[in-house]
Order: sequence, then structure tokens, then C-alpha cells
Amino acid sequence: MRGIIQLKARDSMTRAPVTVSADLTIADLEQLIERYDYNSYPVVRDGRLEGIVTKLDFLRTFTFTPDSVLPHYDDLMRRHVRDIMQRDVVTVSPDYPLTRVLQMLVDLSSKSFPVTEGDRVVGIVSREDVIRALRRAVLDGAD
Repeated sequence: MRGIIQLKARDSMTRAPVTVSADLTIADLEQLIERYDYNSYPVVRDGRLEGIVTKLDFLRTFTFTPDSVLPHYDDLMRRHVRDIMQRDVVTVSPDYPLTRVLQMLVDLSSKSFPVTEGDRVVGIVSREDVIRALRRAVLDGAD
């Protein structure tokens, strides 16, 4: 288990994650969610991080209160990712300790963080990535 102490975000991150454009429609985002089933998609322009959009953001598109009128489904699906994405994104660097990533996932109740060098997305580290790293650390230490 001690092996996890030396690990960095780069050791467990998913490289070259599926990213989206702010101009992508909600309908196209739904197709990506259906195809890949990732929880979040970094929003980039020219390789630079602009925000993030999650499954929860997608679902929020369809929520309404008794005081609001629900727009027609087709109208909602024509909206764009820019309308629902989160602009303030918590990121980690490739050299960030994986133990700190784990703590951030728990403390912030997040499912993943983009891994960036400057404002360029180089990966994404998710709960599943950290779970795999923990499993490897335990198995490697069992020798």
C-alpha cells in the first residue's frame, strides 16, 4: 500500500480524454454520454481548458420548478454546452500526488478532475483511476 505514496496524477490519469467544444449541442453531448459513459468532459478551445460539463449538468437542463415552464425537449437539445458548462474548474497538474487527488475527490465529492499543464488538458483523473491505482498498490505490495 505504501507504493501509492510515490504515485502522481500522471501515473493513473486517462490520457487524451474525450473533450468537447462549447459550441457542441446538448443533443450531441447526449450522444457522447451514451457512447462513452464518462461522467465529465473537459470543454476546450484550441486545446485550452474553458470549462467542464458533467452528466449532472446535462440532467440540470431538464429540471424545472412549479414556477417555471419546461421548454420543449427539442428546444433544450438545441442549446449548447456553453449554456450549461461549469467555468470554474478544479484541476490538478500531472505531478500532483495521487494521495492528494484522492483527498480532493473525497472532500469535494467530485468524480474526476482534468489534469492540465498550464491551461492545456493532458488527461483526466477519475475515481475509477484512483481505485485502480489503490488496487495495484496493494497487489504490488503483497509480494
